[in-house]
Amino acid sequence: MASLLVSLQDIHLTFGGTPLLTGASLSVAGGERICLVGRNGSGKSSLLKIAAGELAADRGEVFRHPGATIRYLPQEPDFGGFQSTLDYVEAGLAPGDDPYRARYLLEALELTGTETPARLSGGEGRRAALARVLAPRPDVLLLDEPTNHLDLPAIEWLERELQQSNTALVLISHDRRFLSTLSRRTIWLSAGRTREFAVPFGAFEAVRDQLIEEELEAAHKLERKLVREEDWLRHGVSGRRKRNQGRLRALHELRRAKHETPAAATFGALSISQSTNSGQLVIEAKDISKSFGTTPVVLDLSVRLMRGDRLGIVGPNGAGKTTLLKMLTGQLSPDSGTVRLGTSLEVEWLDQKRAELAPTTTLSDALTEGRGDTVFVAGRPRHVMSYMKDFLFAPEQARTSVSLLSGGERGRLMLARAFAKPSNLLVLDEPTNDLDLETLDLLEDLIANYEGTVLLVSHDRDFLDRTVTSTLAPTPGKPGSWTEYPGGFSEMERATAAAAATSPAPGKSPAPAPAASPARPASPRRKLSFKEKHALETLPARLAELAHLISDLRGRLGDPALYARDPRTFAAVTSALTEAEAEHERIEEEWLRLALLQEEIESAT
Repeated sequence: MASLLVSLQDIHLTFGGTPLLTGASLSVAGGERICLVGRNGSGKSSLLKIAAGELAADRGEVFRHPGATIRYLPQEPDFGGFQSTLDYVEAGLAPGDDPYRARYLLEALELTGTETPARLSGGEGRRAALARVLAPRPDVLLLDEPTNHLDLPAIEWLERELQQSNTALVLISHDRRFLSTLSRRTIWLSAGRTREFAVPFGAFEAVRDQLIEEELEAAHKLERKLVREEDWLRHGVSGRRKRNQGRLRALHELRRAKHETPAAATFGALSISQSTNSGQLVIEAKDISKSFGTTPVVLDLSVRLMRGDRLGIVGPNGAGKTTLLKMLTGQLSPDSGTVRLGTSLEVEWLDQKRAELAPTTTLSDALTEGRGDTVFVAGRPRHVMSYMKDFLFAPEQARTSVSLLSGGERGRLMLARAFAKPSNLLVLDEPTNDLDLETLDLLEDLIANYEGTVLLVSHDRDFLDRTVTSTLAPTPGKPGSWTEYPGGFSEMERATAAAAATSPAPGKSPAPAPAASPARPASPRRKLSFKEKHALETLPARLAELAHLISDLRGRLGDPALYARDPRTFAAVTSALTEAEAEHERIEEEWLRLALLQEEIESAT
């Protein structure tokens, strides 16, 4: 049996008078693979810090094997005092450790060792921090969100490295596939306490959901019994003092049980605020290219997004994913080629760097944009405290500055801001960073029910599988070239693996093609009729007229006093708007059909 390396028992911890951990436990034996899960703010990082000796518990038993090497990866590593990444990594080595391993890991993680730590990007900093904790080949690795800011090649390298290691692991991560691949045991931290499940993460969520259902049913029964007993206390006390005292004691026990059974925090009934529909065509890029210096980032890319499409964009850091997003949304012009945006687009952009959040802004002001205590959701006013509660923020956090929020809380705040604004094109650049699994579930559901179009950049493989309808990725061996695959990340993996299996090995000629069947007489070449050519030329002008009319009618309906002042005019304008929108959609679909037909004819010539 493997020896016990770390043991935390009955751990209590309070921050600012608020209990965070109220009896949490964690034990780690040699070679174990544990994932620690729970909502943002539940105390996962604090428990890991206590295990690492970085934080002292208020009370409880803490044991660390005196001969064990323990390394801890924080979410935000401290690079202060180091001149280079090599210095930083080597500082994590103990006497007797292999000094060459630091250089090997830096090279494997695509760092030279000469980088200045203070100037590292988020992904570079995460790779340097991983090299530091992996270099000593520790007995126990405590990893807090190790995949944050890593691109897919780095995540897959880390998975392989950890799978081949004998090190005991405790993982905190929002990456479902990463957890499912590496974990063998799951510890759930909720309401300050831990519960252990002898299953890997892949089997945990079903077990947890069943447990939550059972606890909700038990809580409902407790509530009904408490109501009955309190009713007896008000109306049914009799002269049989001894029996009444016993029943009163039982009532006090029920009240204590209810008080000690914390209600699970749940999101409000949320949806993404949606504006009126965009046109049928949302984005059409034709042969677009972009280079920085002599390096091609995008080369002759053509892609078309229709209303309701969900396009995922993947690739290593530096491949040009954000550049591609900016070109497709019209924020950056291509060097060559054209990008055509559809009509009536309202774009909401969720930036991966949370750049819109000024550090000194309070949570309340970030949601209301400084407009007192009112936040406008889809144009309708709501009290900011009510909207905060929907996203699991406590009322006392209203005046908390953004700089004091955790990474997960900042992520939830950005979602709250984005969801409040009407849109029909949602652009999400690495939205999963720092979000807990429950918030990811919420985001997946909201995207699934969103009637608009989604552009999504992510390194989260499971999240891509659950949300996108097609995936755009760099073409292997062709710098700047991109290929679109139907389906999510897993479908892309299967397609690229199948293509690799059928490609000839280096130095070998491709297999001879099968003999061609006898040629058939060529069918007459299809041409556009005079009527189709005329429609293709004149319909764009009609679409522009209708777009102007629709804008004018919407402006008239924007007068809040119109209905009260003139109900007949209000009804006429509403009817005219409905007809104009229907005609616009019908004409646009016809124009698209003809444009596609012309494209097919031209490509066949």
